[in-house]
Amino acid sequence: MSDFDTVIRGTLVTEDGVSEGGFVAVRDGKIAGLGTGTPPAARETHDFGSALILPGAIDPQVHSRSQKDQEDFVWSTRSAAAGGVTTIVDMPYDAGKLISTADMIAEKAASAGEQARVDFALYGTINPLHGAAHIAEMAEAGAAAFKFSTFETDPNRFPRITTPMLHDAFAEVAKTGLAAGVHNENDECVKTWLKAMKDAGRTDYAAHSASRPIVAEMLATAEVYELGAATGCPAHIVHCSASRGYDMAAAYRAQGFESTIEACIHYLVLSEEEDVSRLLGRAKCNPPIRTMKEREALWQQVAAGNVTVISTDHVSWSLKAKSSDNMLENASGMPGLEVMASLFLDGLTKRGLPLTIAARLMAGNPARLFRIADQKGGLKLGLDADIAVFAERPRIYDASASGHNVVGWSPYEGMNIRHATVATFQRGKAIFDGTDVLAEPGAGRFVRPSRPLPGHAA
Repeated sequence: MSDFDTVIRGTLVTEDGVSEGGFVAVRDGKIAGLGTGTPPAARETHDFGSALILPGAIDPQVHSRSQKDQEDFVWSTRSAAAGGVTTIVDMPYDAGKLISTADMIAEKAASAGEQARVDFALYGTINPLHGAAHIAEMAEAGAAAFKFSTFETDPNRFPRITTPMLHDAFAEVAKTGLAAGVHNENDECVKTWLKAMKDAGRTDYAAHSASRPIVAEMLATAEVYELGAATGCPAHIVHCSASRGYDMAAAYRAQGFESTIEACIHYLVLSEEEDVSRLLGRAKCNPPIRTMKEREALWQQVAAGNVTVISTDHVSWSLKAKSSDNMLENASGMPGLEVMASLFLDGLTKRGLPLTIAARLMAGNPARLFRIADQKGGLKLGLDADIAVFAERPRIYDASASGHNVVGWSPYEGMNIRHATVATFQRGKAIFDGTDVLAEPGAGRFVRPSRPLPGHAA
């Protein structure tokens, strides 16, 4: 009689090390055994040889509903499953709805639960008209963190939160034990310099980064960390394109503050000279993609341990929203869920960096950041058996060929990607077999932080 439901064999990659000839044994959806050598008997065994067995990735920043009637959780979570991502954390800026009350959290959790193929957690935010009044109730409703912006993309869907209101919001978030994530661009600077670009008639690819230079990002980043220090709130920068920001986060951590920071995969893979110049609107994002020199500096921050988490900031805008000849008119953001983990593994391998970094930055740290580390984020006994398997299968990436993306374009189109997801498991059940997504809509679950909250991010 088998003691376990499933055994998965391969090279185990954890935060602590890499073990060849390893196995993960699963019982009732949880990791119930780990080891090397001869595995125990199970009703089902998956032997992946020397392929890498990692904890399923947790993407800290996904926008499933930014464009009305476009992607939604049906497609974002399909891309996730195909990319070895077993949990997404969705942003609160949905088309036509700012997720800013407990009822909105509950409604989104219910509607997303009918669609999701992988597990999901939810950010909450505030409506400037209400201030911080609903933060406590959103935490009780299951919000995993709170998101704010120092820049106003849209007064209704993506509003700027003024510094005094941000202070009040941080003070309320601090009481919940959750983290406050912030879009970090100085509103006055960007609006002034964006107007200068328009007045000068600039429409070229470099006009976007010129309108949002690194200094605008750093001013906002400093504000966020100072507010965290003043209120005792865990302060998180949700995307940083410049190396200096990671130095800043490390400095605040050295002073004893929980100051975390996120690197989007596009900042680690793309550059302004090589990629934005040819992709134009398809490579537009906020903050902008920077130079090759800055990109390599970010990898040095990865190596130094100054990056907390890796994300996609995934959003699948239609090509219509990304194809204007005027760079400044294009929507900001890009898809990436299907290849984030593969691209990051490629980058680590290329630079000779330990694969353990992938387990920490794509699973362990995100789980700690969102206070779900008692449920997910590692190959550890008692955690959900969320597992991603990667092998070296070099191919030229074609986003439309797999069938797992709602849009048939990607900024990584045509790149030679070395690592490929060959299997994904959610709670021990196969949801991707290397070709097809096996999970149906509704298979994913809403993940909420346990209360009292588990430990904080590393």
